[in-house]
Amino acid sequence: MTHVFDEATAVEPIDGGFRAHTHPAYNNMVGPFGGITAGTVVAALQAHPQAQGHPLSLTLNYAAPIREGAWDIAVTVLRTNRTNQHFTFLIDQGDGAVASGTAVFGTRRETWGHTESPFPQAGAPHEHPAVPFPEFIEWAKQYEFRFAAGSPVVDGEQESSLSTLWVRDQPPRPLDYPALASVADAFFPRVFLRRGAYLPAGTISLTTYFHASPDEIAQQSDDHLLGTARGARFGHGHFDQYAQLWGRNGTLLATSHQIVYYKDPQA
Repeated sequence: MTHVFDEATAVEPIDGGFRAHTHPAYNNMVGPFGGITAGTVVAALQAHPQAQGHPLSLTLNYAAPIREGAWDIAVTVLRTNRTNQHFTFLIDQGDGAVASGTAVFGTRRETWGHTESPFPQAGAPHEHPAVPFPEFIEWAKQYEFRFAAGSPVVDGEQESSLSTLWVRDQPPRPLDYPALASVADAFFPRVFLRRGAYLPAGTISLTTYFHASPDEIAQQSDDHLLGTARGARFGHGHFDQYAQLWGRNGTLLATSHQIVYYKDPQA
């Protein structure tokens, strides 16, 4: 049986790139969930006939909501070096661009390594109850969220935007790079915590860095990821959001940074 994530990120080759389709399971308030778009782009780049290595970074700029139906990814391989490969891509639906971005793939080598960021203290996943999102946020039903801190179910404004949570696909699915790209955007907007309300908000630009090697991805299997997210500054209708995703064994798998717009009726 095909997992719904694989249905949503399926692509077919066309002249100059790939064709994808929106999926109702990943609908957001306006258009599809940004993470499923990111995951689909990674799936397309991995399927490119010239692709070498594995994802190192992805930047996706959301220019307009993707409408329901088919959408096309035009891919350009800018340069292939000995250890890294650079792509640009453009997403359109026949009447203009709705998103654009860049990606870098790399060939990982055995070198000295160290993780300076500390592994978050959160207990085990089963120690925290699963928290459902509002019914109208369809994409969130495709994930299991267990919050150790910073749940979106809040009573009034909060002094901190930090959330720490266990998360995985629902139903569980073995991790791969497209799924890691998608879950990197699965943190609700930090402004919800700070203002204590669900406000209109949407990602403008998202960059994800993939630290995990293919072996580390495989070791994760379908287990929970431990994620943290927080903002640095809110104002003038925008805020940034920084996130980390860790494996159960303490391996830092990915980090992401995004800029988000919001509207505040209380202002």
